[in-house]
Amino acid sequence: MPELVTELRAALPDGAVLTDPDLLRGHRRDEADLVPHGMPAVVVRPRTTAEVVAVVRAAARAGAPVVPQGARTGLAGAANAVDGAVVLSTVAMDRIVEIDPVNRFAVVQPGVVNAALAAAVAASGLRYPPDPGSWESSTIGGNVATNAGGMCCVKYGVTAEYVLGLEVVLASGEVLRTGRRTAKGVAGYDLTKLFVGSEGTLGVITEVVVGLRPAADTSLTLIALFPTTAAAGDAVAAISSGGHSPSLLELLDQTHLRAIEALRPMGLRTDAKALLLASVDTGSRAAADLAALEAVMTAAGALEVFAATDEVEAAELLRARRLAHPAMEKFAAETYPDGSGGLIIDDIAVPRTALAAMLDGIEKIAIEYALPIGVVGHAGDGNLHPNIVVDRRDPDSVARGRGAFDEIMRLGLGMGGTCTGEHGVGLLKKDWLAQEVGPVGMAVHRAIKQALDPTSLLNPGKVF
Repeated sequence: MPELVTELRAALPDGAVLTDPDLLRGHRRDEADLVPHGMPAVVVRPRTTAEVVAVVRAAARAGAPVVPQGARTGLAGAANAVDGAVVLSTVAMDRIVEIDPVNRFAVVQPGVVNAALAAAVAASGLRYPPDPGSWESSTIGGNVATNAGGMCCVKYGVTAEYVLGLEVVLASGEVLRTGRRTAKGVAGYDLTKLFVGSEGTLGVITEVVVGLRPAADTSLTLIALFPTTAAAGDAVAAISSGGHSPSLLELLDQTHLRAIEALRPMGLRTDAKALLLASVDTGSRAAADLAALEAVMTAAGALEVFAATDEVEAAELLRARRLAHPAMEKFAAETYPDGSGGLIIDDIAVPRTALAAMLDGIEKIAIEYALPIGVVGHAGDGNLHPNIVVDRRDPDSVARGRGAFDEIMRLGLGMGGTCTGEHGVGLLKKDWLAQEVGPVGMAVHRAIKQALDPTSLLNPGKVF
């Protein structure tokens, strides 16, 4: 390892190779709680593709695994270090290389923060729609590696639908360029999509070509409060079957409402069992479309429906939704007197028609395992994030938490769902990926990995 560190320092600029133990500890894991992680031997922060190539080749010669990391906002352990690894952080690769307003694409390095890209393209009257809850800190490279979703997915889709091309450093040190910069293109296998969602196991992403859209019209927003989570699920199904097209349709259960209100008081009604937050961005039709959503929610049993009076109020409601994760972290810490509360965060997605039954099932699982489980999610596309609160210091509590996690997974897959809607597999859901895709699917996964990374240099132990 000393020889490898010496070689890395010779190849990278001053300050780009980190060996301080405190800094190494800070790069051990992402935000997934109660997931294994190791201690890296060194952290590198390259700024160019050529420097990434040098890191990968040096690590390969030394037989040291390479773990790519972005902002470490992931929730499945995909960026967790393994002992003795070279952690390749892309945070210093933060350049917006090009914005082309005519052809509606941007070229960015992987360390560009999602919100920074959104602000940069807005100056040209354009929009990059994917907006994960962590958009103010998560990076485009990490979003691509996990195929991140977000709150506007119900109308605009996930990250993969906006990635036109990639530059990727392979385990061999070769540089692969995939995709296109044209509006259309079907030449060869779709290698771009192969790397989107591959979680750093097939290559290190060093540049991304993303598609852009015209800026959206001003949004109108409402919230609806429900007596049960299942009633909110029924409202979502009615909105979908009625042909409505909200640009955002989010769910918060009572646990989240109370946690958010405790973190940042906003006057949210915490006696309701569930809240739906909905927006429309249909221009001149927006008022009528919002009224139609209000009618559907009222018919589904909403206790109260409240429309935001202006953009400031709408932005505050959206901000409340974005506070869901930090609010639940605070709630978990305060659930136990010694602050030992932790979260096991699920990421199940089910057909919209199964949403109400899934919500009912999660409530029953919480009772069965005697644990608080808060549910937040992108209700419009059936993607739910049950947050299971456990006591880290109590093995029985952790075991019950893992049991509840597995029961939720089992229930969701039984309804025709998937083990991850947007967080990825990482370490958290390896067993469930195998159950979902089956032995033939796993064999194909392994064959692709073997072809591109025969020595398992890149992010070993993740996904499968």
